[in-house]
Amino acid sequence: MPKVTLGTTGITVEKNAFGALPVQRVSKEQAAVLLQKAYDGGMRFFDTARAYSDSEEKIGLALRAVREDIYISSKTMALTVEDFWRDLHTSLELLRTDYLDILQFHNPPFCPKPGDGSGLYETMCEAKEQGLIRHIGITNHRLAVAREAVESGLYETLQFPFCYLATEKDIELVELCRQHEVGFIAMKALSGGLITNSAAAYAYLAQYDNVLPIWGIQRESELAEFLSYIDTPPSMTAELAAVIERDRGQLLGEFCRGCGYCQPCPAGIEIQNSARMSLLLRRSPPEPYLTPEWQEKMARIDNCIHCGHCMEHCPYGLNTPELLRQNYEDYKTFL
Repeated sequence: MPKVTLGTTGITVEKNAFGALPVQRVSKEQAAVLLQKAYDGGMRFFDTARAYSDSEEKIGLALRAVREDIYISSKTMALTVEDFWRDLHTSLELLRTDYLDILQFHNPPFCPKPGDGSGLYETMCEAKEQGLIRHIGITNHRLAVAREAVESGLYETLQFPFCYLATEKDIELVELCRQHEVGFIAMKALSGGLITNSAAAYAYLAQYDNVLPIWGIQRESELAEFLSYIDTPPSMTAELAAVIERDRGQLLGEFCRGCGYCQPCPAGIEIQNSARMSLLLRRSPPEPYLTPEWQEKMARIDNCIHCGHCMEHCPYGLNTPELLRQNYEDYKTFL
């Protein structure tokens, strides 16, 4: 498998990283098995966040014995200096380490910079000077904030959604990172589960030698697929190109990426899944989404109070209430 180096960080790993958001959904024992198998299989980059409930704790428990052999990136959603230090020390304690390879500002609504009044970037630099972190990164879903961060020269890595549903502007961002020697970490490489062909997803991203994809892994069967790519990485074939072309035809445009930044919903609607239910029903076995529990969740759409919270917080500018309504009407046809 080809390796990728993240900008000027010196971090060089297999083009195959472990996204640890999903391990919060499994037990500590199951998470330990996944994480240990990932390490044994050759994965060396593990991405987590303070916001991922017990994900950091599970990584710390499973991988503390091999800490010096792996790279750990985490994230803070802190918007104050006090919260920054609390998050950082909590992450270090749970991960059972005395440093993070990368600490990232987690989808901030602005690009933290020196002198902006928040004190966040200065505090990040202080943490680096103390040896608590080794590299400074930022994640975002907003193209404007991402571009500003890259062009600022302040960040060593950017984490941004990137997959074969990418727009031209997304691809331009990847090239901008190359020009500025900023490491590009690709989240949502499977578009929140809407991309079901991992070989096609891998082959597409393999075309960008400065991109490190992180795969959200929850099951051993998923892990086995990605580990197999270390020895036999998929290359772009006519068959995989056809898969990509078909998916782009079905998925490009107005659809929910499932990022969850619209939550919490005052009406209790599980927006990040309900707003893309039509796609989930058609791109995966529908039965799990037709249970009484899911019927009750989808019925909550009728309780929408049109407060505008979801639209204000959607980084993709979607008309979420309308998308929810359309998905619910379609959902009823499956019952």
